[in-house]
Amino acid sequence: MQILSVHSEEFKKYGAVLEGYDVAPLQAAMEKIELPAEGVAYEPGIDSLESISGLYTDFRDRAYGGMPVQVGMCWGRNTKLNCLEYHRGCELNIGTTAFVLLLAKASDIVDGKLDTSKVKAFEANAGDVVLVNEDTLHYAPCQSAGQDSFRVAIVLPKGTNTDKPAMSKEVGEDKLLWARNKWLIAHPDSSEASQGAYVGLTGKNIDIAVD
Repeated sequence: MQILSVHSEEFKKYGAVLEGYDVAPLQAAMEKIELPAEGVAYEPGIDSLESISGLYTDFRDRAYGGMPVQVGMCWGRNTKLNCLEYHRGCELNIGTTAFVLLLAKASDIVDGKLDTSKVKAFEANAGDVVLVNEDTLHYAPCQSAGQDSFRVAIVLPKGTNTDKPAMSKEVGEDKLLWARNKWLIAHPDSSEASQGAYVGLTGKNIDIAVD
């Protein structure tokens, strides 16, 4: 699979790379968190990352215009697509090492389905502040070639990816709602599908290690 750079012209339809953020303290704090024994871990908000006051306020005020945010992390080992998700509001990704994002556009969803041939791969450098647009579908990062793991900080509107709200009925995209402010489309081969997530990805479950 061709892997482009987040600094390429092609990435501009999916997001942007933000400038002027000192993320070195964030990366140092992320490195202190142990890797999971296997697979991928995710926490929406982590105290040691959110307590980096100057950077936290920069994210809140500059990237989100003063709206409340959370700084969490996704970390571990992954090379597969598995699912795609979207939120109301953009997402920031910052890695301690290079990492790969597998992305598509919400407009690629047709009748609740998305063919994985629409998915593109983009690599970010360590320390890049990668903004993923609200209408860009994404999921867990993948480690880059030559890396055996990844640690990626995830900045989102506060409350995202926490408990799913209770709904008395489901209409339209409601069937995709997997957690608070998290609409998810799973591949049938994913563990999320076996847990009851909406299955809407067709085609191969992309694995950047082999595709």
